Amino acid sequence: MKVKALMVSPPITITTDASIEEAIRLMKTSAIRHLPVVSGDNTLEGLLTLADLKEGLLPSMVSDISLADLVIPDPVTVGPEDDIETAARRIYYHKISGIPVVTGEKLVGILTETDILRTFIDMMGILTSSSHIEIVIGDDPEAFKQAVQIIQETEGDILNVTMTAQEIGQRVYYFRLFPCDTAPIRTALEAGGFRVLSTTDES
Repeated sequence: MKVKALMVSPPITITTDASIEEAIRLMKTSAIRHLPVVSGDNTLEGLLTLADLKEGLLPSMVSDISLADLVIPDPVTVGPEDDIETAARRIYYHKISGIPVVTGEKLVGILTETDILRTFIDMMGILTSSSHIEIVIGDDPEAFKQAVQIIQETEGDILNVTMTAQEIGQRVYYFRLFPCDTAPIRTALEAGGFRVLSTTDES
C-alpha cells in the first residue's frame, strides 16, 4: 500500500506570519496535533506540534517568541509513492507521531501514526470477533502448509496469520479464525506433531 492511499490531502497548513495563539486555535478546532508550515507556493518550511505550541505559549507572553521560533525545521518527510512500511519505519525510528508528505519540496499531504494504526486494525480485523490459535512451526515451508491444511480440514476459517520472530527453527504463528470451537483443531494439530501454545474460542 502506498502512502498516498492513507495520507490526508490537502492537509491543514499555516504560515509563519500567524501567531502562536492562532496556530493553537486552528489545531484545536480542526482536532489535529500536527500543522505543516508552508510558504505562499505551498513549499514545506517546517512542522508544528500542539505540544510544542503549548509549551511556547506562556514564554511568548513575556518575551519575544514568535511562531517561527517553534517551527521544527527540515522535518522528516515521506513521498506519496513510498510504501506505508517506509513511513511507519520513519515514524518509529524518529519517535514522531506525524510526517509530512511531499513531492519535491511541495507539501501534498500528511500522515500520522493514527492513520497507520487504523489501517493496521482494519487489515488485521482486530475489531472483528475471532478465535485464536498460537502454534510453534519450524522454518520448513511445508510445515506451515501442513498446519494450514489441518486447520482448514477441521473447519477453521482463517482470517489472517502473523508470525513472531523467535530463534531459528522455532517461530510462533498466530492464526486468527472466524469464531469457532478450537478444541478439535488443537487436537488435530497436536496429532500432526505441532506444539500448540494457546487457543481462544472467541474474543
